Amino acid sequence: MTGPSPLPAPPRDLLVGASLFLDFDGTLVTLADRPEAVEVPDGLHPLLERLGDMLDGRMAIVSGRDVDTLRGRFGLATVPIAGSHGSEISLEPGTIDRPEAPETLIVAGRAFDAIAATDDGLLVERKPLGVCLHYRRAPEREADCRRVAGELAQMHGLHLQDGKMMAELRAGDDHKGSAIRALMQRDPFGGGAPVFLGDDVTDEDGFEAVRDLGGHGILIGEERETAAQYRLADVAAVHHWLEQGIPQ
Repeated sequence: MTGPSPLPAPPRDLLVGASLFLDFDGTLVTLADRPEAVEVPDGLHPLLERLGDMLDGRMAIVSGRDVDTLRGRFGLATVPIAGSHGSEISLEPGTIDRPEAPETLIVAGRAFDAIAATDDGLLVERKPLGVCLHYRRAPEREADCRRVAGELAQMHGLHLQDGKMMAELRAGDDHKGSAIRALMQRDPFGGGAPVFLGDDVTDEDGFEAVRDLGGHGILIGEERETAAQYRLADVAAVHHWLEQGIPQ
């Protein structure tokens, strides 16, 4: 049985005239055991600033993290952001288009807390429109965590989003693909061909969206079945490729 066909590296000129959409964790920054332990590499902020200038503002972060965390904790003060898998849109500092969170998220979060209390390797992460159960430090609990998350999703009418070593329950059915489609309807993004970089299964909706819009998806990490057309090996390769795409 053969695996997926190897994907080529993206051409250096793919960013010319593009609208660039970037996942955050696992794409621009290296994953950590705990979400709050992620560190922003030196040079990321000036790199994003140069990319935004080169693309005349057609660049945005599209992340599962919420906008407030991306702006406050990680210093993405001025970059347009689609956060919480597209449920939040913030095109400039101080403004966020965000729906009200349902009470059922609080109930589900308490259920996750009860599970996490049984194992030091489990971690609950709360977001404005979601709650996550991380098991990166307890991989043997994967089946149990996913089963409970599925039961809670069905019980409370929440959307279950699988990710790398985590299960997330969130309100609504927005995803990174719907976020990219929404941004492409706004100035200045509609003026370029969409390019999206992401590493997780949560990014597949984004890859499908840019493909349908005539653009390109770039998978970050190991080969797997994907809707992306290109691949880069890791975060360092992403930074190198983005740097190459900026005229010197």
